[in-house]
Amino acid sequence: MDKTQIDPPRTQSDDKYLVPGLIRGLEVLQAFTPETREMTLSDIARRLGTTRSAAFRAVYTLAHHGYLLHDQQTARYTLGPAVLRLGYGYLATRELVEIALPELEKLRDATDWSAHLGVRDGRFVLYMLRVPSHLGLASIVHVGSRLPAAGTTMGRVLLTDLNEDGLLRLYRDETYQNAPGQTPRSLTELVAQWRRDRKADAVVQIGSFETGIASVAAPVRDISGNIVAAINVTRAASGNVVDDIEAGVKTEVLRTAAAITRLLGGLPESTATE
Repeated sequence: MDKTQIDPPRTQSDDKYLVPGLIRGLEVLQAFTPETREMTLSDIARRLGTTRSAAFRAVYTLAHHGYLLHDQQTARYTLGPAVLRLGYGYLATRELVEIALPELEKLRDATDWSAHLGVRDGRFVLYMLRVPSHLGLASIVHVGSRLPAAGTTMGRVLLTDLNEDGLLRLYRDETYQNAPGQTPRSLTELVAQWRRDRKADAVVQIGSFETGIASVAAPVRDISGNIVAAINVTRAASGNVVDDIEAGVKTEVLRTAAAITRLLGGLPESTATE
């Protein structure tokens, strides 16, 4: 094969899936630095290497949505509060992990079950922390794993933060025949499970998703009382009866979820309603 005939790497402009307007908007935001906190439209255009008219639509859109603030007297732009909200979302995720880790380690030590933290990602639960049991039990779950929310204890807890209309919109076009042996197997079963879970302080199941594995999960709430994450513990189980799980394990899971909630500035639901 003649190496001179190999196609050159695709450049950014060659990729048909990239959105030019979005790229332009991101470039505008990145033009602001600690050294350059204020700029006119002409300044921004020069930074981007383009004309004022080409930069205007991106700048106008960002200002309209609060990502830029425009001082009409000086005709200068600065970064707006919406940028801070984006950064807060990222920092809040890091804060959640940092706060939860020592609490999950205490939970693991108190129960000798593996402990996890997860957040909802659409119809899935995204595992963000895993503290393995000292027993060394193998698991299919690792940090970064995405498992079906409706079939896992953490996912079921996270789904309870939705109202029924939100749940139906999320799962209306789901196909259930692709998961034989797992629950729920229909939208009707899903709604019934969701209603039971909303009345429970914790979700407990054995072998519903991973055969022979028992799991107990509870919610973590923010200052507004919304469920922002869930924690659970898992271990091998010889039976298939939920009552076989020690009552002390559920108590420890609820205690840990309440501790993380308080550290995030929120109130556990039981405390808030007393």
